[in-house]
Formats: sequence, C-alpha cells, structure tokens
Amino acid sequence: MDSIKFGNYLTELRKNEGLTQRYVAYELDVSDKAVSKWENGKSKPSIDELKKLSSLYDISINDLIDNMEEEKKVKINKIVLTGGPCAGKTTALTWINNYFEDRGYTVLFIPETATELIPNGVAPWVCKSNYDFQSAVATLQKTKEKVFEAAAKGMNAEKILIVCDRGMLDSKAYMKQSEFKRLLKDFNTTEVRERDSYDAVFHLATAAKGKEQFYTLENNTARTETPAQARELDDKIISAWTGHPHFRIIDNSTEFEEKLERLLKEIAGFLGEPEPFEIERKYLISYPDIKKLESLPNCTKVEIAQTYLKSDDPDSEKRVRARGIDGDYMYYLTEKRKVTNLKRVEVEKRLNQNEYLRYLMDQDNTLRTIHKTRYCLSDENQYYEIDIYPEWNNQAIMEVELSSEEDNPQLPSFINVIKDVTEEEQYKNYNMAKEMPKQLIKKK
Repeated sequence: MDSIKFGNYLTELRKNEGLTQRYVAYELDVSDKAVSKWENGKSKPSIDELKKLSSLYDISINDLIDNMEEEKKVKINKIVLTGGPCAGKTTALTWINNYFEDRGYTVLFIPETATELIPNGVAPWVCKSNYDFQSAVATLQKTKEKVFEAAAKGMNAEKILIVCDRGMLDSKAYMKQSEFKRLLKDFNTTEVRERDSYDAVFHLATAAKGKEQFYTLENNTARTETPAQARELDDKIISAWTGHPHFRIIDNSTEFEEKLERLLKEIAGFLGEPEPFEIERKYLISYPDIKKLESLPNCTKVEIAQTYLKSDDPDSEKRVRARGIDGDYMYYLTEKRKVTNLKRVEVEKRLNQNEYLRYLMDQDNTLRTIHKTRYCLSDENQYYEIDIYPEWNNQAIMEVELSSEEDNPQLPSFINVIKDVTEEEQYKNYNMAKEMPKQLIKKK
C-alpha cells in the first residue's frame, strides 16, 4: 500500500474511534503535525508508534504492518531443481512448465549455468583452477537470478514461478570445503543466506541409484561421470542442500513418469495448489549421539527460535521463526491450520529482520518462545529433522515430512525410536510453548 493509501487507512481508523488528531498526538506523545503527516502520506509511523497506534485503535499490529507495506501485485516463488547426473531434470523442466502454466502460472526457467559455460569454452580443465571455474559459475548464477527476479517483478501476472536449474549451493558439491568457504568470503555472503534464499529445493536422484540401466552420458555434453561417480556426486549435492527448510528428495523407487508425477505433486503442495499442505510424522526418540550427527556429511545443524503470535482463530496458529547458525539467520512468518492429525495447511512467508522484529511486538505473551537446535539429516533418500530442546536431557523429537498420509518412512538405523507421537498433543511445539511438561523433563 502506498503512503497516501496508508494515510487514508489511518484516518479511517481514527475517525471510527471518534478521535481527533490532537488526541492521538497526545496519547502517542508526538506532535499534531506528525499525526497529520502520517494521515496525508508524507511520512510513516515508527515501530514504537505503530505499537501504540495498534493499542489505541484496538487493532493487531500485524494488520497495521500489512497495510503499511508495499502491496505485492505479483506472487513470485523461486525454487531449485537439482539432482545427480542423468536424473531427468531436462524432461522434468518441460513437465513443470506444462503443468503449472495450465494452473495459471507464468513459469520462468534459469538454465543450468555450468552447462552453459562448458560447451562454450569455459570449463574446469581450461580455467586456471577449479576455484576459478566455480567462481565464474557463481558470478553468472547470481547475475541471472537478479535479472530474472527483476523481470518477474515487472510482469503483468498474478503468479510467477522461477525455476533454477541448479542453484548456488550446487557448487559446494564440486569444491573442497576450503574452496567453498573462500567463495562465500569473496562474494561477501554466507552459506545460510545463499541456501535459504530459495523458497524450496527439489532433488531428483541420479539414475545411477537404482535405475542403472538408464544411466547415459549421451544427452549432455558437459557430463563425464561414471555411474559410481554419479552416485557419489548425487550424495554430495544432497549434503550441500541439507539444512534447507523445504528440501525434498525424489528417488527412483518408481518408473520415470511416476517419478516426475511425484515431483509435480511435491512442487504443487509447496505452492499451495490447491492448498499448501504439510504432511508429517513425529517421533519421540532417545537423545541422539550428537558427535555422530555432526560428523555425518549429510547432516546440518540449525538454530531455531520460534515465537507464537496472537491469533483470533482457535483452529490456527501464527508464528515467527529465526532460523540459522552462529548469528546468521533467516526469518519466516508461518500460519498453520490443522486438517487431520498428520495433515496441515501451512503458509510461509520470508521476512527481513525489521519485519521480524515488528511481528515480535505482537507476541502471545501466554506462550514462551521455543528454542531448539535442529539437525537436518538426509538418509536413504528421506529427509529428517531432529530437534534438541535445552530442557530435555535424554530424549528428542524427530519429524519426517511425507508425500501422503499413507507413506511409511524408513527410519535411520542409528536412531532409537521410543514411539510415534504424531497424534499426541503434548509433543506439539504450540502446546510445549504453554509450559514445558514436567513429565517430559527427565534427568540423566
């Protein structure tokens, strides 16, 4: 909403309460002129002033913020389609385009950067070093994404899906850890920032994992890997993206067409076609071996602070979350509505730090902020999230997201599952935020 419209909105709120500008100015300890500027669109209230206005007008600060922010004319989602060699990405891109265009999306594709460079003479074996090649890939990748995002914002469309044929974190699979750290430093960025800049990541498993008879090098001149090398690279790519808040692995457990149908279902579920469903099982597990988890290449540690907001709807929950590591965080606003014990409608929006701080002002003070350390683990083409709570000494929670309510996930062999607690209300974060149940806190 532009400044003038927001000013008119504030004027309407004030008049509905039967108040004068002078009275509002007195209550907020500001000048009459300041209130006048807000209402004629010449300036906007500060965060503290918004909080006071929300109290004065008896309206949620979130409603004030939503009306003050720029109105988005287009909904843009940016996802990554990645995978090992000969995974079916080329065909999948065509399926994605046809499927989502039929559902009203404008679909934009960012081509695989390395595949653009290598046939045109910029390859690892001709560059000065592997680092120089990966730096060139990263430079072009970031440039293309900026161009596509800027173009998308100016398009006359309601829903835009940007599909990146591989993303920034794919480079990690082709580099030594020291090289990748140098790349992040040279680009003045962080792994969390680059990984979580995408709304979702979908990984297609290489045909060399379970469908070896279909593995070929013929349809991509940039591909040189043997089946064994393809499997190793597939694992490295999965490891690189492990830790993303919405990461899905599409394996080869079915024939190829059904594999692509499963991919479309996962993307549609994320986008909310018809609704953004989240289906998960939750397990109470014995306290895991932290050293073992942290030593696994396919396990990533994430710190989470989860704060619940005031809500007028008893059947839904609204929360903000800071998610990252070592002070480097991304911020999210999430609204959830229960459908069944396993299935929920979930709508998530990425926030900047200032937006996150504003939403914190509308915290439900009857609920404490949940702090937990999450270990994101990919194992046997399944993605797990293990939550460690500081209040618990000998147990933890493991969540597994599913494609359907009928799925029966294969759990990691080194995790001791105590019981399935999917349907037990006391183990839901919302209820744990009311008060950490004493019966759950056990001393070693």
